[in-house]
Amino acid sequence: MASNNGKSKSKLGQRRAYVTKRTHNGRRPSRLDSRTVTLADVGKLAGVSPSTVSRVVSNTIPVSPKVRETVERAIAELGYVPNRAARNLATSQTDSFGIVISEPVSQWVSDPFIAPLLFGIAEGLSETDIQLILIMASTRRDEERVQRYVQKGHVDGVILVGSHGSDPVLEQLVKSGVPMVFSGRPAIDIDVDYVDADHRNGARTAVNHLIAGGRRRIATIHGTLDMPSSHDKLDGYRDALIASGLPYDPTLVVAGNYNPTVAADAMRALLSQHPDIDGVFAASDNMAAAAISVIRDAGLRIPDDVAIVGYDGTPVAMATRPMLTTISQPIEAMGRAMAQLLLRRIAHPDDPTSHIIFTTELIARDSSGALDQNASRAGAT
Repeated sequence: MASNNGKSKSKLGQRRAYVTKRTHNGRRPSRLDSRTVTLADVGKLAGVSPSTVSRVVSNTIPVSPKVRETVERAIAELGYVPNRAARNLATSQTDSFGIVISEPVSQWVSDPFIAPLLFGIAEGLSETDIQLILIMASTRRDEERVQRYVQKGHVDGVILVGSHGSDPVLEQLVKSGVPMVFSGRPAIDIDVDYVDADHRNGARTAVNHLIAGGRRRIATIHGTLDMPSSHDKLDGYRDALIASGLPYDPTLVVAGNYNPTVAADAMRALLSQHPDIDGVFAASDNMAAAAISVIRDAGLRIPDDVAIVGYDGTPVAMATRPMLTTISQPIEAMGRAMAQLLLRRIAHPDDPTSHIIFTTELIARDSSGALDQNASRAGAT
C-alpha cells in the first residue's frame, strides 16, 4: 500500500510533464481547457482505472477514502469537469424535480401561500445542481398529461401541491413508484411522504383567541372540503367551541373554498342570516381579507362589532385595515423540508415514509381586538 501511495504522489508530482505531452502546441492546459480532460487522463494521473474515477465522480458505488482522495486530487489538478449529460444518460437521471400544482391557474397565481413555498423548496435545493420544473395540473386532462410526462422519466421526483379528493390519475402516479412528496396530508389513502402543519391545533388556537376576547357568536369560513387541511381546521373550530361550553351551530359554518369572491359572498350571507355574529375565523388570509371588506361595507366596526382571525401568516395579513390577526404556518421552512425529504427518498428509496408536521403560531393584531385585550390584561395587573 505504501508503494502505491508513493506511486500516486510521484505521478501527481509529474503533472507538468505529463500534461505537456497531452496538449497541442506545447501549451499546458488551463481550466478553460478542462473539456479536453477525460476519465482516462484522471485515472492515469491518479494511478487507478477510468471506471474507478467514474465511481468517484458519480458517487454510485463506494470506494475507499484513500482512493477517493487521490482521485479528487487528480481531478483538481487537471481541472476535470464531468460530462453531466453523459452521466445522466447512463444513470437515467435528469437533475430536475417537478412541482405539480393541482389548482386552477387563476387561483394559484394570486395565492400568497405559493410563492414562499416555492422559495423554500428552491432554497432546500440550493446546494445541489437540481432544477425545478413548474407543472400545471388544473384539469383532468392536465393530470393525465402530467402522469405521462413524469412516468417517461423527465423528472427525478415530484412535489405535489394542492391535492384534492380521490383522484385516480394521481393514485396511478403514486403507484408508479416515482419518488414523490406531498405538500399537506394527501386526500387519498396512500403511504407517501408529506409535509404539513398542525391545522387542527392552529384553528383551535384562533377560535380560543376570539373566545378569550369575549366573542360568543363565532362563525367560520372554511376551505374546499376535498382537502384534509379544511377538515382539520373545522375540527379545531369545533373543538374550541365545545371546550368553552359554546354551542356548535352548523348555520355559522360556510364555504369560502379558498376563493376571495366566494368568501365575500359567504360573509354577506352570514351577516344577513346572523346579524348577531361577533367573531369570524377564516381558513385563509385571502378569505379573511375579503370578509373584512364585506364587514366594513356593512357599516360594522372591526373589531368592536366583529372580530376576525385569518390563517397562513402571509403578507396579505399586513395589508388589511385593520391589520389581520392570523395563524402563521412556517411556509418557507415547510418548502425546504419537502425538498430535503424528496432528496432523501431518492437516495434511500426503501426507507419508511416520513410525515413532518410543523407547529403554527398566533400573530395577534388589531382585527381581533388584540391590543384592547392586552390593555385590559395590563390594567388588571
